[in-house]
Amino acid sequence: MTTREFDSIVIGTGPAGEGAAMKLAKAGHRIAVVEAHNAVGGGCTHWGTIPSKALRHSIQMLADYRRNPLFQHTQHQIEAEFPDLLRAADGVINEQVRTRYRYYQRNRVEVVFGRARFLGEDRVEVQRPGGMTEELRAQHIVIATGSRPYHPPDVDFTHPRIRDSDSVLGLKHTPRSMTIYGAGVIGCEYASIMGALDVKVNLVDTRDRLLSFLDDEITDALGYHLRQQGVVIRHNETYERVEADDKGVVLHCKSGKKFKTDILLWANGRTGNTHDLGLESIGLTPNQRGQLEVNKSYQTALPHIYAVGDVVGQPALASASYDQGRFVGAHIADGACDWSLIEEFPTGIYTVPEISSVGRTERELTARQIPYEVAQADFKSIARAQITGHTVGMLKLLFHRETLEILGIHCFGEQAAEIVHIGQAIMSQRGEANSIRYFTETTFNYPTMAEAYRVAALNGLNRLF
Repeated sequence: MTTREFDSIVIGTGPAGEGAAMKLAKAGHRIAVVEAHNAVGGGCTHWGTIPSKALRHSIQMLADYRRNPLFQHTQHQIEAEFPDLLRAADGVINEQVRTRYRYYQRNRVEVVFGRARFLGEDRVEVQRPGGMTEELRAQHIVIATGSRPYHPPDVDFTHPRIRDSDSVLGLKHTPRSMTIYGAGVIGCEYASIMGALDVKVNLVDTRDRLLSFLDDEITDALGYHLRQQGVVIRHNETYERVEADDKGVVLHCKSGKKFKTDILLWANGRTGNTHDLGLESIGLTPNQRGQLEVNKSYQTALPHIYAVGDVVGQPALASASYDQGRFVGAHIADGACDWSLIEEFPTGIYTVPEISSVGRTERELTARQIPYEVAQADFKSIARAQITGHTVGMLKLLFHRETLEILGIHCFGEQAAEIVHIGQAIMSQRGEANSIRYFTETTFNYPTMAEAYRVAALNGLNRLF
């Protein structure tokens, strides 16, 4: 078997792998990326971010249609089933694959389809789809294999009524009822999606509140709106066993509670895709969640082998993973990196309504005894929100009472993940340039959602004395 030589090998074509490959290609490296599936893009494109957010967008459009008085007389003509809404995502996925593949072609990055396995510290064997194998060698290797839903061994995921966040996209009907075990980002997103489809949803949370890393006021609002959609939320529950048959699936909790529904969606944790990589042959051992330990430069215990994205754990965001890949590409190409990853990265949660935040929460600032004030704008008072009908939500800015620097931005409502970036740009400025006064001393287009920053800033400054 011949061995082909490259400067670097990237295993995985999700956001992290693509970021690394593109950065290395721009630096003139000869790159091979290995993809286990039959199309580039990774789980982000095919099973995670893109299909679930496209599904959410379709459901939001359906909800807007039903709410609009112009279409009251035609509402009964629209019957949208879960598979119909999913099909709307197919075009987006296909376009994303074409776009990403063009990036590799344009930058002369060779894409090798097959399953990678380490043969040595600088050698990778690729099992091609037809059964043939080939060997690749490189000075640097980047592991960007992503993650998959965590499957506890005592739950039968082969049963058609038991789904995870990947297999739920294969549902051929709209279930009448669903229990979601796990109220993290994925669990909350699907609870709001299915609730909007009038599915009876039980959201079973293993913790004492939803999304505890977010601002308390935001999560309180999320809980309220989920309940308004008919979602039943149960906190501090731990599963004991799962029982499924042809008539339904029952989740038994250690508290004695039982939930019987048509479908169980398991949304409790993810596992790094490190199985069958042959890591034992090079002395690398993943943790119990299949994740690899790395240093600040994303190097494993073997300095020439890097790991980025979901396979290293938190934050496990497509946006952060892409930047990690670019960072590693620069580190390999230059032996160092002339820029550093930001510590305050935005979080986007695509519930209905949407949530996004960056920076500190009120709870954190209080614990650190930092004197702060709150600036807030309710969307119901913003003209653009009134025009679009998306009046649910708010923009909340936390700022230092004395220096006026912005310390945290929290947004709840339609387009929250877009709106947050305006404040992020100001919050990232150095010194006096990071000031809430920016929003009172500039002019915003009217009517826009961005105007919420001016309204909030005036509200907050009026609180000072």
